[in-house]
Amino acid sequence: MRVAPARAVAFDTIRAVHESDAFANLLLPTSISRAGLSASDAALATELTYGTLRRQGTYDAVIAIAADRAVHDIDPGVLDALRLGVHQLMSTRVASHAAVNESVELARASAGRAASGFANAVLRRVSRDTPGEWMSRIADLARSDDERISLTHAHPVWVVRALRRALAAEGRADELEALLTADNAAPRVTMAALPGLAERPDDARHTPFSPVGFRLEGGDPEAVIAQAQGRVRVQDEGSQLAALALTRAVPVRAGERWLDLCAGPGGKTAVLAAEALAHGATLEANEISPARAGLVRKAIAGVPLEVPVSEQDGRVRAGEAPGEYDRILVDAPCTGLGALRRRPEARWRKAAADVPELTALQIELLGAAVGALKPGGIVAYVTCSPHLAETAGVVAEVRREWGEALEEVSAGAVVTALSDSDPNLAPQADGSGRAQLWPHRHNTDAMSISLLRRV
Repeated sequence: MRVAPARAVAFDTIRAVHESDAFANLLLPTSISRAGLSASDAALATELTYGTLRRQGTYDAVIAIAADRAVHDIDPGVLDALRLGVHQLMSTRVASHAAVNESVELARASAGRAASGFANAVLRRVSRDTPGEWMSRIADLARSDDERISLTHAHPVWVVRALRRALAAEGRADELEALLTADNAAPRVTMAALPGLAERPDDARHTPFSPVGFRLEGGDPEAVIAQAQGRVRVQDEGSQLAALALTRAVPVRAGERWLDLCAGPGGKTAVLAAEALAHGATLEANEISPARAGLVRKAIAGVPLEVPVSEQDGRVRAGEAPGEYDRILVDAPCTGLGALRRRPEARWRKAAADVPELTALQIELLGAAVGALKPGGIVAYVTCSPHLAETAGVVAEVRREWGEALEEVSAGAVVTALSDSDPNLAPQADGSGRAQLWPHRHNTDAMSISLLRRV
C-alpha cells in the first residue's frame, strides 16, 4: 500500500523532530516544497504534523492504554506512526479506515511486518471509542488536578504550573485553561509591512496592536512576500511590538547607534533596520550561531541599510563596546513557552531543570547590554516566554546589580500607545512596567517586553 504524500511528509517531519532535534517550523516548508505537494496536500501535511506534535502528551496517554504498555517500550518509529494515526482519529475529519491503514503502513515501513500488526491492533482499539470517551479515560488516570490538566491539554505539568503562576501575577489564574487551549490552536498568519518601506495591501486587515501588522483575507502570503522583495514578511504581532517598543519608547535622534544582540532568525532585526533607516540611525546585529546569522542576513536583505552581522557570544560582543550604544535589543534565548502555537515540539523538549541555566545566561546577556549603553540609552529585554523566572526575575536581578544607574521605562505604556485598540495589558504584580502579551487575550505569542534606561 502506498502512503499518501501528505502523510508521508508529516511522518518524516515528525521523525526528524524526534530523531534529530529538527524544528518542524523550519523543516516542514522545505519538505513540502521538495515533495511538490498541492496546496490542499500541503495544508493537510501541516495540520497532521503540527497537530500531532502539539498534542503528543495526550496521544501518548491514549496509546499507553490502548497498547497496554508504556510508550517508551514502543519502537520510536512505530510510536510516531501511532501518534499520527491517533491524531487523525481523535482530532480530524479524516476517515477512520484511511487513518488506520496508512498509519499501519508507516509502522510497517519503519519496523517491519510484526510492527504493522501491533499498530493495527492499537489503532483499531482507539477507533472503537469516541474522542470524548478517551479524554475522560485519560483524565481519570490523573493523580492531581495539575496532572489532569497536563494530560487533557497536552502541556507538561511543569509548564502548566509556570503558566498558572505567570497568569496569577496579573490576577488572571482563572484563564489558565483558555491559555492552554489557545496554545493548541493553529495561529493565523500575521504579516508585517516594514515601516517606511512597504504598505499593507489594500485588501488586508490591519491587526489591532501593531501599526505595521496586517492579515490577508485570502490568497497566498508567499506571493505578497515575493512581490514586496523582502519588505513584507510573515511575523507574529508580538514580535513586531517587541522591536517597535524599543524604537518608539522615546524619539530617535539622528545618528543614534543601535545593536540587536541576539538577532537570529532576524525578524525583529528587519523591523529595527527599517526604523533605523527612517530615522537616520545605524544598526549592528550579532548572532552566535552561524546558521542563524545567515537567516539574519537574509531577513534584512530587503532593507537598503548596511547592517553588519557579527557572530559572537552576545556577552562578549556587548562587553567589547562599553557605553557605545543608544538602543540595544536583547531577544534572549529562553524556554520558548510563549510560542508553543508555532513551535509545537518545544513544550516536550524543555524541562523545569533547564530554567536556572537559561536565566543565568539571560542575566549575563542583559547585564552586558546595560554596560554597552550610553548614558540615557535604552535596552529592550524580550523573551518569547511568560515564565516569571525568565522575565520579572531576570529584570529584578539586573536592576539589583546596577542599582540607581538603571531605571525602568513602562513597556506597557509604550505598547498601548502603539495600538489602535487597548491591548488590555494588566499591571504587573511586581509593580514594573513590563508588557506581557498572551495568545488567548491578544492572539499573539506570549511575548514579554521590558524597557530599561541607563541613567
